[in-house]
Order: sequence, then C-alpha cells, then structure tokens
Amino acid sequence: MLKARLLLILLVNSWLLGAYAQAEPKDMPATRNLDTIVVGAGCFWGVEKRFEAIKGVVDVVAGYADGKGIEPNYRAITQYTNKHNPNNHAEVVQITYNPTVISLDVLLQRYFEMHDPTQLNRQGNDVGTQYRSVILTNSEAQAGIAQQVLIAYQVLLTKAGYGAITTQIKSLVKFYPAEDYHQDYLAKKPNGYCPDHSTGVRFEDNIKSIPMVDNTALLNGKHILVIDAEDFCPYCKKFKEDVAQGYKGDIPMHFRYATQLNGLVLKTPTWATPTILLVQDGKEVFGRQGYMSPEQFYLLLGKFKLGDSEAFNVAFEESTDARFCKQYEIFKNTPDGIFVDKLSGAPLFDTRDRFDSGTGWLSFTKAVDGAVIEKPDNSYGMRRTEIRAKVSGIHLGHVFDDGPNGKPRYCINATVLDFVAR
Repeated sequence: MLKARLLLILLVNSWLLGAYAQAEPKDMPATRNLDTIVVGAGCFWGVEKRFEAIKGVVDVVAGYADGKGIEPNYRAITQYTNKHNPNNHAEVVQITYNPTVISLDVLLQRYFEMHDPTQLNRQGNDVGTQYRSVILTNSEAQAGIAQQVLIAYQVLLTKAGYGAITTQIKSLVKFYPAEDYHQDYLAKKPNGYCPDHSTGVRFEDNIKSIPMVDNTALLNGKHILVIDAEDFCPYCKKFKEDVAQGYKGDIPMHFRYATQLNGLVLKTPTWATPTILLVQDGKEVFGRQGYMSPEQFYLLLGKFKLGDSEAFNVAFEESTDARFCKQYEIFKNTPDGIFVDKLSGAPLFDTRDRFDSGTGWLSFTKAVDGAVIEKPDNSYGMRRTEIRAKVSGIHLGHVFDDGPNGKPRYCINATVLDFVAR
C-alpha cells in the first residue's frame, strides 16, 4: 500500500512538472520586463560607464549603429575619409534597463545631461560623425518619449544660453557590438580619465544633487583642486584611493565638479575627470587631465610647494643636506612631537626616538611604524640602505647599524621634514 502511494506521488509530480514546462515560456517574467534602447553621446567608453552606474540599468554594451556602406568596426569608422561621412556608423551603447526601476523618460534625461547635445558631430576634442548625438528607438512609443524629453531639455538649454539640440531620433536598424577590448574600456585601462562633456544644465528633479559651493577659500594661498565626476569614474576612484586618501599635507586639497568652479581663473579644460589643478590666489598655475600616480602627483606637488630649492633636490634628486644646515639647527632641539613628510604630511619620525649622533644630520633609532620603505643604494661605490617615505616616495636619507645600544641610526635630511608638536 505504501509503495503504491509513493508511486502515485511520483507520477503526479512528474505530470505537474511536465505541464509546467509546457505552459511556461522560455523567457521568464523578469526577462519580459526588460527593455532596450540605443544611444550615442560621443566616445562610447565614458557613455557606457555612466549608464552602468545608473540604478535600474541591467547591462550596457558599446557598439556601432546608424551607418551604411561602412564596416561596423573601430578601424573603419575612425578612418580619416569617414570623419565627415554622414553615412558613417556612430559610436553608441545598447542599454538594457528595467522600466519598473527607471522609466525611459528619466533614463533619457540622464542621457541628455551627460553630454552636450548642441554640438554637431563632436563632443569636446572628439570630432567626426562617429561622435554624433543620436537616439535609436525600438518602437513608436520610445520615439515619442524621446521627442518629449528632447523638447523639455531644449527649453532648459535655451534658458541657459545654449543653442539648438542636434540630437537625431531614429528607429534602430541594427546594433553591432564593438570589439571586446572596447567593452568596459575605462575599467580595463589602468591610467586615464573619464570624458565629461555635460553642459551642467539639469532637469529640475536632478538639480538638488549638485550643490553650489563657496570658493572664497581658494582665492588666497596655494590649493590643490581636483575636478571630480558627478557620475562614477574609475579614474577618480583610483586617484582617491591611491593619492587623496593618504594625503595630509598643509596645502589643502579640494574636490569640485566642473559646475562648481565659480570665481576661479582656470586655463585647463575641465571636461575630463579627474583633472588635477594647482591653484594660487584663485588662479591656475598648472593643470593636468587624467589620473596621476602618487609618484607623478608628489613630483608635481614638490615643484609647486618647494620650487627650485635644496629641499626639492633632496626629495627628488636624492641629494643630501649640508651638515649642520639651518633646518637641522631648528629641528635638533624641538619640543615633544612628530616629524612629518613635508609634502604628504604623513608621520615619519618621533622626537622620542631622536638622539644626537654628532654627525650634523637628524638621527633617530627608528621610524614610525609602516611610514618608510628601505631600498638598496649602491651609488658612489658604497653599499647603503636608502630610506624613502612610503606615502610620497621622496628620498629621506639612509639607515646605518651604528646607533646607540646596538640600535639602527636613521640619518635623515631635515629639509624634507616638517614638525608638529604633540
């Protein structure tokens, strides 16, 4: 009886599974809720990355579309003969999104906000028909929404002093995915920048996210100004992690969006993020677009802060202070406190580990834990161990094994240090 009942249960379950499989379509309900749209807004690397960061976007693929008679590949569309060819393919991205999370009109609002749709066949320094602004729809409903958003944005742009929108709205004929190396390009490339050609004009519901700032403090003295991305930019994140996070120097570092630079006199274009600007009394002294490694940043900061000085030569050319130099005389008898990196502000040595070696250079029995790195130095026919600051990488001096009571002697140049009382 029990065996018969078990057999019956197995048969019923088998029948139910078979019926369910026949009734259930291949595409699951979640899949049916997704939609796609193809847009072009200049170089597809930055466009892809910005849409990927939007909640409700499921996938973004870089590719080519809206051309004819031209091979849909990067080599063909970038040929000089196709630069002004109206039949050239555009660099586009195919966006797969969930309409229950983000509506198409909001998605297209973000699209218009992330580039300058009034520029014809270009975005910033990228010039050619491949960089045109275009929306390629898959239905009349999508085309209608795109037209409504375009009209609404034109009103805002006109009010802000911009010209006519050049964005074309067409039906998608075919989308061609770009080569593999173009997919997630900004995430793959270790150094570079995220292009940002936005006008700064935003729809009302998004204006509150970009606050106005007071730049009065930047009008006096030296400052480091970093142009940050309003949307996600891997190079901005990398710069913050590699450089800004460890920086504690006495030249203030400020982060601003390109729309928050009021009152400053700048020369370097601010459409790339990050852009690092050195500013004095509100005016740019030097600007560099793109990610900077710690080595590059501190060399630049050294020029800005130290100029042509003995301290710069010591820090970056591995020079040595003169014995009993002026800075040594100031630092040899300070109160209780910490000696810090002159550029990064990172703690390096403690007065409690200082001793008078009689050499004419500052001497310590140890460095602050984790503050320095040691490197072999075989210059001038000698075998020594060089000491460098871990954060900034600048040259500090050497370490020897002739300190008091069998301890090391860290022989350190005073000109590359600052002192902070405890």
